[in-house]
Amino acid sequence: MSVVVLAVLFVLRLVVMPFAVDGASMDPYLEDGEHLVVNRLAYAEANLTSWMNVLPGIDVGEGDTVSFGHPKRGDIVVLNPPVHSDSPYVKRVIALPGETIGFRDGLVFVDGQPLTEPYIDGATTFCSNTRWCSLTVPADSVYVLGDNREHSSDSRAFGPVKIAAIVGKVFFTNWPADRFGPVRSPDYDDTVP
Repeated sequence: MSVVVLAVLFVLRLVVMPFAVDGASMDPYLEDGEHLVVNRLAYAEANLTSWMNVLPGIDVGEGDTVSFGHPKRGDIVVLNPPVHSDSPYVKRVIALPGETIGFRDGLVFVDGQPLTEPYIDGATTFCSNTRWCSLTVPADSVYVLGDNREHSSDSRAFGPVKIAAIVGKVFFTNWPADRFGPVRSPDYDDTVP
């Protein structure tokens, strides 16, 4: 019985990961110390054919890559930032591959349209690092921001984040008890930011 329990825990750990918010960069949506559950397979890709090539005497060549999903605008993700850090960051996906991001009059613009952001509670957004303030997001990356724009080290400071650097998508909070439940992303229309 204990072997089965260990096997289940091992598989569960491969799929989900606990994460604790450290700091105020996602206030007011996520609080410092809040405990989250992260889906590690949300954006994973796998070449299933390569797994078959491991079997002795079988060579099925290269196959197509299977993707479990792609980041969407508004997703809250845990990522390994492209700067030195002792721990992963938690941020919100704002712009997707191929989109142009910009900032003007305290607002975020995606492809020239102002982004509606109900999760920042009326705060304004500014960008002072001209290198990362107006750009087209590379095909393999996303642009992320913290919800607490005045207290967040995010893509405005370090640029777009490669999708491969995303550890997973936050889907549940389990502490404190009064915040227990699913973590929802805003429902953006694909044509309007």
